[in-house]
Amino acid sequence: MKFGIIKERKNPPDRRVVFSPNELAKIKQLYHDCTVKVESSDIRIFPDVQYQSMGIDVTNDVSDCDVLFGVKEVPVENLIPNKGYFFFSHTIKKQPYNRKLLQAILDKNIDLYDHETIVDAHNRRLIGFGRYAGIVGAYNAFRAFGIKFELFKMPKAETLSGKEALITHLKRLILPPLKIVVSGTGKVGNGAKEILDAMKIKEVTVENYLTKTYTQPVYTQIDVLDYNKRLDGQVLDFTDFYHNPKEYTSDFEKFTKVSDMFITGHFHANESPAILTREMLQANDCMIKVVADVSCDVNGPIACTLRSSTIAEPLYGYLPSEHKEVDVFHPAAIVVMAVDNLPCELPKDASEGFGEMFSQHVIPAFFNGDKDGILKRAKMTENGKLTERFSYLQDYVDGK
Repeated sequence: MKFGIIKERKNPPDRRVVFSPNELAKIKQLYHDCTVKVESSDIRIFPDVQYQSMGIDVTNDVSDCDVLFGVKEVPVENLIPNKGYFFFSHTIKKQPYNRKLLQAILDKNIDLYDHETIVDAHNRRLIGFGRYAGIVGAYNAFRAFGIKFELFKMPKAETLSGKEALITHLKRLILPPLKIVVSGTGKVGNGAKEILDAMKIKEVTVENYLTKTYTQPVYTQIDVLDYNKRLDGQVLDFTDFYHNPKEYTSDFEKFTKVSDMFITGHFHANESPAILTREMLQANDCMIKVVADVSCDVNGPIACTLRSSTIAEPLYGYLPSEHKEVDVFHPAAIVVMAVDNLPCELPKDASEGFGEMFSQHVIPAFFNGDKDGILKRAKMTENGKLTERFSYLQDYVDGK
């Protein structure tokens, strides 16, 4: 088995990589019958020489490898036919801008495994950069608050060495008694929680958060049944919500009345109700000042996310009364941080964490006959066709 790490070619440049030099060295030690090559790159967070120092072959040609690993979409002209590829293809939701990519993958007889499709037997995602999106998103939320109210200045996360440096800066802050609500209890939401806990911000129950006043900053972490309610008033369970999202409506308004900051870490299915609506944001008693939309679904469940922002220009103002973008310093503006590639700000930490998860959950499947079905579930294309699990994409491929 020959593994190849490909150079990232998508713009803007992404410095992340699936495996750090240390992680590749461990894989080589564990699996003696596998060969590893790294395609030379001048942008990767780990320079070529670090891989070479671990005895890993760095080359300009990885065409003799069986399986190729990348982070972002591979440009169509760089796809090597008849290979296995792992990368974020951004096609599983039928994203129009990547239809040609999936068509080319099928034309070139490539076996595609999307990082998002790597799940366990219960359909839970096993790997991703979500934790680091949550970590950077929480950092950026406080940075946005400091900028908006001219209380303090913090450097951009991308200029710092890693998570610990972010926490060092955050611990120095003197904060008013903010109330912070975090949606989601998965990797993204828990990444944000990791930062709040490191800052020693007190976590409180939903009930206390909604009813009590505090003299210190506090936060609460909420799941879908905390901010959605059934239209018929029944109180049921998570399973009912996931199976019948159309029977629910948002109950998030109770949080808008008491929250200064909203950090999103939820997963939002297409049929689920909107979470933070225009009406909620326009209400006279809406207290929200900063929305850090880590999930960043444009024109999705968070009404003030009018567009994704960038690492270079991460913030914009949202004017609820007119539902439009304005300057951050407009007196009536809510600050929105909606960067859609937050883990890129911590490329070293994010790459190391991602590689560890990949080594644990995916690499063994290549050598144990895929006994847990990891590769089978993740494989989107085979022999020039969509696999059964992803046959729902056929009309998308056909351009319908």
